Amino acid sequence: MLSEQIKENIFTFGPFDCLKLHMTIYRLHILLALFFAASFKLGTAQSVRKYSNEFLNIGAGASALGMSNANIALVKDATAGYWNPAGLTRLENNLEVAGMHAEYFASASKYEYAAAAFKIDEVSTGSISYLRYGTDNIPNTTDLISNGVIDYDRITSFSAADNAFLFSYARQLGIEGLSMGGSAKVIYRQVGDFASAWGFGLDFGAQYKKDNWHFAAVARDVTSTFSAWSFNLDQFKEVFAQTGNALPSNSVEMALPRLILATGYQFTIQKDFGVYPEIDLDLTFDGKRNTLVSSTFTSIDPHVGLLMSYKNFLFLRTGLGNFQHESDFSGKKVTTFQPNIGAGFMYKKFYFDYALTNLGDQSSAAYSNVFSVRFGINKRN
Repeated sequence: MLSEQIKENIFTFGPFDCLKLHMTIYRLHILLALFFAASFKLGTAQSVRKYSNEFLNIGAGASALGMSNANIALVKDATAGYWNPAGLTRLENNLEVAGMHAEYFASASKYEYAAAAFKIDEVSTGSISYLRYGTDNIPNTTDLISNGVIDYDRITSFSAADNAFLFSYARQLGIEGLSMGGSAKVIYRQVGDFASAWGFGLDFGAQYKKDNWHFAAVARDVTSTFSAWSFNLDQFKEVFAQTGNALPSNSVEMALPRLILATGYQFTIQKDFGVYPEIDLDLTFDGKRNTLVSSTFTSIDPHVGLLMSYKNFLFLRTGLGNFQHESDFSGKKVTTFQPNIGAGFMYKKFYFDYALTNLGDQSSAAYSNVFSVRFGINKRN
């Protein structure tokens, strides 16, 4: 532990001290990026899929989605177990539960999220989160034809769903404003009775708050997330052979690590109005991606968000993300982006948030209406 005198020297900042702090954080970000790049180079010796477990990158909570996922430095509620587990230490309630529902592709696919966060003691917090992205009632026509005759009564249905459980823990450190946390992820994916997969991964995060400044770093899938697939297709061998399809074999998917860096600043306008802008940078090191910044060393996907609040009661949000290079009808290269907006309010310990993603259809991504709620519970004195 630092002595009170050392703490006082460290946290009494002048202009040049702030500049030194920014340079130190910048160097730390560079070292983290180099570390992850080295990890990826080692991982590329194995067969990997660049976009494995993408359902885990959709988001959690309409408040964050309204800011285009620019959230890891600010988050301090039950959704922190998903975004940045270090943010759990700033939980404002002893117990907080959260839930979200969203639909995609004309409601064909549904995305559900639920979480509960709880204070363990004065310096540590835990949470449990659950996510499901699935498409239900898919017609199964593999038995449609029997003995050369079409029989519609033989059509059944199945679901294709991705599930994930997150178990998170966070703790405040000895340095004021600094906290760290981690999440263990258990993944279960199922495609009817045909195939299923189990996976496991780890996320680590840190948050640092000094006065109005917010800094954060999150390492997703830091040890690489493995998903082992097994297939149960013996009963369909004849159908696959007749249609010229090859039976898939058991395999392993691996999601490589990614690094997310963020910073934000809290402005106070007059007495009751607050403005908080944040920028997040998603860094991947698995080759070129269709992102705003793309190179053989790293691809950088930026997210910019803005939160406006009134008396910590009403909230308006907006953000830009999903920057991509696309070709228009004439073949000309253009840069597209996804604008999001959102709003929310708080009544006592109840929070309601709404987000509309891809406002104005500016991006090739599908738009969606997202609703989420949170509720806090405190012990009676």
